[in-house]
Formats: sequence, C-alpha cells, structure tokens
Amino acid sequence: MHRLNPTFKVLSYCCGLVFLLAIILPLPAVASSDVDDLKQEVKTLQEKIEKLEKKSSWHEDDIDDLSKRVDKTEMHTVSDKVSFDMDFRTEADSIHYNDMQRAPAQLVGKFFMPYDGTMNGGFNGATLQQMQAAIAGMKAYDMVPQVEKYDADNNVIYTNRFRLNMKADLNPHVNFNGRLAAYKVFGDSTGVKFNQGSLGDVTFDGTTSSLPHGDTIRLERAYFVYKNDIGDDVHWHFSLGRRPSTDGPPLEYGNYDLVGGSPLGSIINWQFDGASLGFNFGDAIGIPGASFKFCYGVGFENDYGNSTTLGYNGSDLTDVHLFGIISDLFNNGDTRMMVNYAHAWDITDGFTGLTVMPFIVSRNPDGTYAFNQNTGGFITRMEPSTNIGDWDAATLLLSSNIDLDTENENEGIDWFVNGSWSHTNPSQVSKNPFYEIMGMGLLSSNGNLKDRDGYSVYAGTILPMPLKARLGFEYNWGSKYWFNFTGAEDSLIGSKLAVRGEVYEAYYIQPIYSHNFFAKFGTQYYDYEYSGSGNPLGEPVKISSITSLDALNPVADKVWNYYASVTFRY
Repeated sequence: MHRLNPTFKVLSYCCGLVFLLAIILPLPAVASSDVDDLKQEVKTLQEKIEKLEKKSSWHEDDIDDLSKRVDKTEMHTVSDKVSFDMDFRTEADSIHYNDMQRAPAQLVGKFFMPYDGTMNGGFNGATLQQMQAAIAGMKAYDMVPQVEKYDADNNVIYTNRFRLNMKADLNPHVNFNGRLAAYKVFGDSTGVKFNQGSLGDVTFDGTTSSLPHGDTIRLERAYFVYKNDIGDDVHWHFSLGRRPSTDGPPLEYGNYDLVGGSPLGSIINWQFDGASLGFNFGDAIGIPGASFKFCYGVGFENDYGNSTTLGYNGSDLTDVHLFGIISDLFNNGDTRMMVNYAHAWDITDGFTGLTVMPFIVSRNPDGTYAFNQNTGGFITRMEPSTNIGDWDAATLLLSSNIDLDTENENEGIDWFVNGSWSHTNPSQVSKNPFYEIMGMGLLSSNGNLKDRDGYSVYAGTILPMPLKARLGFEYNWGSKYWFNFTGAEDSLIGSKLAVRGEVYEAYYIQPIYSHNFFAKFGTQYYDYEYSGSGNPLGEPVKISSITSLDALNPVADKVWNYYASVTFRY
C-alpha cells in the first residue's frame, strides 16, 4: 500500500477541522475571543505544515542523492560485465570458371596401375627413383598427354556468416576482446571439403571461422590488453591470446566497417595465437598517430596431438613461429601511412587439418609407393611432414580521404595504394609422399631449391554516390613468386590478394540504416597468370604452359564472380 505524504495529511486535518467548526458553531454565536483562539490555532497548524514541508523536502533530496548513487553502482556493475555486439551477413554468389585445366584420366589412372618397369606401366608399387625416372622419360619422349580444358559454373551459392563480438573493461588499464563465429554454406554443415589442391580446401586452425566450415561456433579471437603510460606522452600496451589478425587494413573499405585487425591484409590474413607489445608515441614526437608494435605468433605446434609428437615416428619436424613489426608512420584520421614486416621460421609443407583427399599416397617400408583411391569420400586428417624453409614479407600502405567540402562526411573520396614484397628461402624438399614425387619445396620443384622474390600491388578508390551510397573499384597484381599468408580472406574462390596475376573488383554499397543495415553488390574478375596462387609448394608455372603433370589438381585460368549480400550489425 502507498503511504500518504505528511503534508497532505496535515492539510486534510485542517480543512476538516474548519469545516466541522463551521457546522457546529453558527458564526453569529462565536465570541470574539473564540475567533482569536481559532486564528491562533490555525497559525500554529500552518507553522507545523511549513516544518513538515521542509522535512519532506529534505527527505526527497536524500532520495535523489541515493538514486544517483544507486544508478552509478548499477552502471558500474553493468560495465564490468561482458558487452556484446553482432554481425550477420547473408550472401549469394554466382561463380564461373573459364578454361579450367586438369590432367586427363589416362594420366591420373597411371597412379593406380601396377608398376611394370616401362613407361607404359603405372606408378603403383614403384620406388621414388623409379617413378621420377618414368616421369622424366615421358617428358623426354613427349608422352605426357595434353591437359583437358573445361568450364565450371556454380550459378548460385548462398552463405550465412555470423559473428558475435565480446568486450569487457575491467578498469582503464585492462580489457578483454573476443569473437565467436560461424560461417556456413546453405545446405552444408559438414565442415570438411573435398580437396582440389587449395589451402582453402582444408579445415585447419588458420581459416576455421573465416571460410565456410559448417554451422559450428568457433573461437576466432580471444585476447586481453593491458595498457599504461610512460610519462604523459607515451602510451604502451601488451596483449596475449588468439589474435585479431584478420581483415586488417585496407580491407575495411570493402567491408564497409572499421579496421578489423592489426596486420596489413596484403601479407597476413590468417588466424593465429600469440602476443603483441605496442607503443603509441605520436604526442611525444609531434607526428599524429605514430606507433610501433612487435608481434609474435605460433603458426603450427608440432609436439601436441600429432604423429610426430614426442619423436614418435623419428621426425625432425619443428614448430612454426612468426615475428612481425607493425608501425603507423603517420595517421591523422584522414591520411595514413603504415608499414608491416613479417618473418616466419621453418614453414611446413602443410597444416594439421581435415579434408577429403581424392586419393591417398603412402610410402611402404620397402621404399615403394602405394596409391589408393578414396571412392567413399572418407575424411582424412592431414599433418605436415617437413619444415621447408623461411619466409619474409614487407608492405607499405598509403591511404587518404579527399574532402569534398560537403556537410555529409560520407561524401569524401577514399583511396589507397599498397605495395608489397615477399622472399622465400627453401631449405629442403617435402617428405610428404605426393610432393616428394615432384621434388616440391618452398616455391620450387624437381629439387631445384632457390631463393625467390615476389611482388604485389593493391590499389583502390571509393566514391560517394546518391543516397549516401559508396561505389568502390579495386585492383591487385601479384608476380610469379609472390606468396603471402592470406588464406583466411573471405572468398569462396580463394584469396584475391594471393593471386599470381590480376584481379579486378567493383562494388556498390547501399546503406539502409547507416552502417547497421546495408546491402552490397559487386563483381570480381580473376585472371591467373601462374599456377599455385596462395600455395607455398611447387614452382609456379605459367598458365599458358601448363602440362597435365602440373594439373593433377585442377588449375584455374579465369574466374568471374557476381555477388550480392545484406548485412545486419548491432
């Protein structure tokens, strides 16, 4: 029940008393002294009312103060917990491969035919030397069959991509960030693909939530950040966990989003675990946004869960470690200049993961090789077998916004130019039976191990359009020996930034409710010039010179992709 306000109770009492006296005592009969007494009583009651009102006012102030303190406590409690935001996208792609090349059945079949010591026989049961001699003889006598060319179309494929972002601020110095993600194709939740020679065909640690891998929720990011200051002008931070290493600059333009990760997307777009130590010192030296960050990561852990663990099979395989430097040379909010250097030790000839191999190659104890077709679509757990060499890469990004002097900040012109270099230093040929036959190492074949330098250029511009829309154009080119770690790039074809050749892309972004709900329409044209884009194994071969021995896995020449998507963020 509600309690009556004291002031209201007193007023009610006074009014009732006056009304009662008016009824009981006729006015003419009331003596003058009685009137004076009544006036005095009314005055006394008024004083009591004023006192009660003051008391009541003091009480309400207390309530207001208490309310403010309670609200502050509630806000503090809420802000100390994890906050969430989400990103959900549905996309339709129409993908068309032109002039795909593959080895004909007569060559593929030789791997399953018994070896009889002649070039007309098969390879099954032959030793490595016998197979390599037979292949060399086929080349010498022009017995290698021509490749088959064909077109492949996927007229429409739908995908759902879901991301749940998490953030928690313990205090001004410590916070946590994380992301859970699921990415699936309509009608497929297996999470394991048929292997056609691409790193994207293997479900492994670096790509699990960045490429379609079923409806499983996966941990894409989870890391804490500790921040503090050195004096007033230098700020530093240390971070440890599963890194924000995907969707880095300048991919935010095409994503219509903020910068999604730390490494530049032209050389690293890959999930990994590690640490970073960064310093922001722009205020100290008078250069806006100047910063420097050291990064460390583990690309492959050998001594846990593998057949090589604890030296079980006598392998000398070691872990893969990565080190990097990321620096903002200048960043005033409109213009940015960034540089990123990365080095990886002891790259392996693969990564631990799951796939469906078309056939299985094994080495028998007597040194012969056995080939067995996977006619049942059985899942294979893959492991690396060899450390094949080291990798270096460096990239420089310059981006800016041209202000058109309009009231709408979305109407500026954005542009970027990104130049990159890669260097590979092979150490040995892969011991994986399949790659060993071809003498494959780090960007090398036939046992010919040489250092290689690769180059890439990536550029784009984004123009303002009516209704606050954005029209983007992007172009990238990669040289013959260009190699990066961008296998987690969001693409059903393969990373465009890993292409040895050219890629053209145009897209139109139409906001429906600002950045929270928008549609995107676009097209991409891949023009591969060399084989093996994004793959560290084997020397790249010019597409126009491909032989069937180079096309045991299908080799793409040109690809068109048309896509449309709707994205909801909140």
